[in-house]
Amino acid sequence: MSDKPKIVLAYSGGLDTSIILKWLQTERGYDVVCFTADLGQGDEVEEARVKALKTGAVAAYALDLKEEFVRDYVFPMFRAAPHYEGYYLLGTSIARPLIAKKLVEIAAKEGAVAVSHGATGKGNDQVRFELSALALQPEIVTVAPWRDWSFQGRADLEGFAHEHGIAVPTTKKDPWSTDANLLHISYEGGILEDPWAEPPAHMFKLTRSAEDAPDEAQYIEIGFEAGNPVNIGGESLSPAALLARANEVAGLHGVGRLDMVENRFVGMKSRGVYETPGGTILQLARRAVESLTLDREVVHQRDQLAPKYAELVYNGFWFAPEREALQVYFDHVAASVTGTARLRLYKGAAQVVGRKAPKSLYDKDLVSFEAGGDYNQHDAGAFIKLSALRLRVKARAEAKAQAASDKQPQGV
Repeated sequence: MSDKPKIVLAYSGGLDTSIILKWLQTERGYDVVCFTADLGQGDEVEEARVKALKTGAVAAYALDLKEEFVRDYVFPMFRAAPHYEGYYLLGTSIARPLIAKKLVEIAAKEGAVAVSHGATGKGNDQVRFELSALALQPEIVTVAPWRDWSFQGRADLEGFAHEHGIAVPTTKKDPWSTDANLLHISYEGGILEDPWAEPPAHMFKLTRSAEDAPDEAQYIEIGFEAGNPVNIGGESLSPAALLARANEVAGLHGVGRLDMVENRFVGMKSRGVYETPGGTILQLARRAVESLTLDREVVHQRDQLAPKYAELVYNGFWFAPEREALQVYFDHVAASVTGTARLRLYKGAAQVVGRKAPKSLYDKDLVSFEAGGDYNQHDAGAFIKLSALRLRVKARAEAKAQAASDKQPQGV
C-alpha cells in the first residue's frame, strides 16, 4: 500500500491531461486515479483508460454515462429552451456538472484527498468543474495545474512529455482543440482565434457541408411527451439513442453548424465553432409542438427566463438553487408539450413543415377567415381603442406641449 495521498484526475487521454497525470505524480507527490467519462465521444474512452494505466495511474475508471448524460442533463436543459447569447446550445457546458459529480463520487470511493482537471486558467471549464464539485462536496480540494505549474507554453509541455516518455500527438494539420460528446463537438483555439478566418472544411466531423449534402430533401417526424423527445422517424428510442439518431439524420444534411464569438464568464471574448446537429433539430421540433400546446403568456414568460437559465448553465451553476428552482418552473411548463413535429432537412437548413398535438390550443374554426366561432369581429374595434388609450394620451400631451412652445416669443 502506498502512503502517498490520492487525487482523482478528469482524464481525456490527450497530451495535456497525460502531462498533468505525470506532473501530479512527479511534482506534487500524488497517487493518481484517472476518470474518463464516456459521453459519446467514441472509442477513445477505453483507449484513454489503458493509456492512463500505462502512464502511471494507480487506477483508471471509464464510465459509460451516455444515457445519464442525455436523460438527466441534456433533456432537462432542453425543456428550458435555452440558447446562450441567442445561439449556443451549451454542449460543453452541460457535460461538466456530470463529470464533476462523478469525480467527487470516485474521490469518496478511493479515499482521495483532492480532484484535478485539465481546464486552462483562461477558460470557463475550470469554473464549471470547481463550482459543481464544491456544490456537491463543500470541502473538496481541487488542483488546477494550468494555474499552478511553471510551464510557459507548448514547447515546455512537449519537453516535459518527451522527458517522461509521453507521446506527443499534435499535428500541424489540426491546430485547434476539440471537445466532443453526444450533444456536440466544439472547436476552439489555434487558427480559429482569428474571428475573420473561415473554419477549414476538413475540420467538421458530425455534419456534411451544404455542398456535399444530399440533393434531395428528407422529411423527419419527431414525437414529444411532456417536453421530451421520445421517438424519431416513427421509432421509439432511449434518450441517448434518440439523440444519436438525430445527429445522424441532421448531420447528413449539414444541419447544426454554428460559428460565434461568445462572452466567457471569466471576462474575455472567445471564438467557438460548434456542431450540434441533433440538438438543433430537436429544439426546432420542440418549439413547433409548443406553438400548439403552450398558452401565449406562458411561452412568452418562459422565453424571458430561458436566457437566465442558459447563463447559469454556461457559467457553471447547474447545482445552484436558482437553477434548480427555474427547472421546476420549466418542467411544469413542459408538462403539456406532447405532440409531433415534421421537419424538412435540406442543404444545411431545417424547416418545420407540420405539427400536431392531442391537446392543441389551435382552433381552426376560431382563426379561419370563413367562420367566426366564438369571436365577434366587431369587438376588435373596442379592443384596439382601449389598447391605444395610453398612446393617444401621450400624443395629446406632446401636441399640447408643442403648441404651448410655439406660442412662446422667440429670443433675438
